Amino acid sequence: MKTTCITILFWPLSMLLLSDESQSSQTEVKCNFTKKNYSLIPADINKNVTILDLSYNQITLNITDTRVLQTYFLLTEFYLTENNVTMLYNNGFGNLSNLEILNICRNSIHVIEQGAFMGLNELKQLHLCQNKIFQLNPDVFVPLKNLILLNLQGNFISYFDVPQLFHLELIILYGNPWNCSCSLLNLQNWLNTSNVTLENENITTCTYPDILMYYSIKTVPYNAECYSKFPPPINEDLYNHFQSISNSTFNSSLNNLKNSEHKLGKSWAFLVGVVVTVLMTSFLIFVAIKCPIWYNFLLSYNHHHLEEHEAEAYEDGFTGNSSFPSQAPDTNSEETTVIFEQLHSFVIDDDGFIEDKYIDTHELHEENEFS
Repeated sequence: MKTTCITILFWPLSMLLLSDESQSSQTEVKCNFTKKNYSLIPADINKNVTILDLSYNQITLNITDTRVLQTYFLLTEFYLTENNVTMLYNNGFGNLSNLEILNICRNSIHVIEQGAFMGLNELKQLHLCQNKIFQLNPDVFVPLKNLILLNLQGNFISYFDVPQLFHLELIILYGNPWNCSCSLLNLQNWLNTSNVTLENENITTCTYPDILMYYSIKTVPYNAECYSKFPPPINEDLYNHFQSISNSTFNSSLNNLKNSEHKLGKSWAFLVGVVVTVLMTSFLIFVAIKCPIWYNFLLSYNHHHLEEHEAEAYEDGFTGNSSFPSQAPDTNSEETTVIFEQLHSFVIDDDGFIEDKYIDTHELHEENEFS
């Protein structure tokens, strides 16, 4: 009876230990295929593999290799040291969301596309040592939110602009031909202000210019001109501070915009009225200037009306002169037309009055001859 009770008491504990051992065995599956002279990543590896070592082969990590690699989505460590990799393509490791260590040292990598490390959200160590990298776009490291170690030792990098808020604990940069001109000041500021440790600092030295050779890139002196050209990078606290300020400024601007729109809704009718009034006034002034007919029409009423006795005398004179063309048979029709036009024409005098042209011009002509 006692034996049965003891067995019942220790049975759950034994099952717990067995389950832990089985889980550990499931979460860590190692596959070592070093020095197999493989030119492609094998497609028949256990899909539950977590640690895969393919070092010392002839793998190029081409499109076919990338497609096979995506099937090993449980990988936490991947070693591809001393192969024939020359280029890292976009999304080449996109499905390896559990990967924590990626070692591609001693290859011939000279091109790293901007999205090469997309999907590696859990990556903690990235080893790119002893390749043929000449320059690096800092944006390639943006997806690596949990990266704590970056190894760039033994490349051809002369300039490296670290991305903002790029937090590492350890960085390895020696063995590169660093050009310690003003352009490297941001890297120096970041090394001195962040919590990162520069491994082998004493041998991580300048190659150019000659006057600064053998200076550590972390302590090389820069003149005041460099500091004016390259301000120090923004740290995380300062970034958060500016972010809060920009958010508050944006909110206040949005509120002001809403208030202005509300005021504009009330005053738009008044504004339209003012604009219409100005346009109509301008149009009337333009018409008045360009069309002076109304002015002549107004001046035609400035002369005084004839009195009654003046009108009778005017009619008698006109009747007496009506026979003038018959009394002068020798006068040609052309002269008659001219006289008729003179009799029926009005000329606007300079004083604003209409000169009466119905006076018998023929009589005036005869009087001038006798005189």
